[in-house]
Amino acid sequence: MTKAFACTLAAAAIMTVAPSAARAQMPPPPGPEHQVLASDAGTWDAVLEMIVPDGSTMRSTGVQEDTLGCGGRCLVTSFKSEMMPGTMFEGRGVTAWDSAKKKYVGAWTDSMSPGMGVSEGTYDAATKSFTSFMDSTDMTGTVVKTKSVVQHTDADHKVMTMFMTGPDGKEAQSMKISYTRRK
Repeated sequence: MTKAFACTLAAAAIMTVAPSAARAQMPPPPGPEHQVLASDAGTWDAVLEMIVPDGSTMRSTGVQEDTLGCGGRCLVTSFKSEMMPGTMFEGRGVTAWDSAKKKYVGAWTDSMSPGMGVSEGTYDAATKSFTSFMDSTDMTGTVVKTKSVVQHTDADHKVMTMFMTGPDGKEAQSMKISYTRRK
């Protein structure tokens, strides 16, 4: 009888402690930094303007789909376009808030890059702009440093301007993408 009582008591203790232990391991709910990511969720029509080496601009269109993942803690991006006639481009990325760094961190890979780019950035609520810096490799294996500024003009429009740092250390605009959210 005492053995059965001891087993019942032990089971009751485990059932009482287990839920509180599980709650202690639960991550905090998404915060205001995650709301910045959530505001980008949706399907966006894109108009690309790429600046080619001779200084002229090449235009094309694309579609970007942004979805929330990981319980609202990250933004998963899928981008497709025809960069130039007959050349399809696909890119995938993920962006999340890093509470230790107090920055947004991301990873990007695409059909024109041999590896993965890693970025860090900040959001300025006053200007509704997101500025990030990324190191990646180009098709030749050379490390490329880029800066991207995404300016939200309203809830359904944003413009991403990308700058590349050349061997001389100077930034030059390389691309601009104007986005319109699909309704």
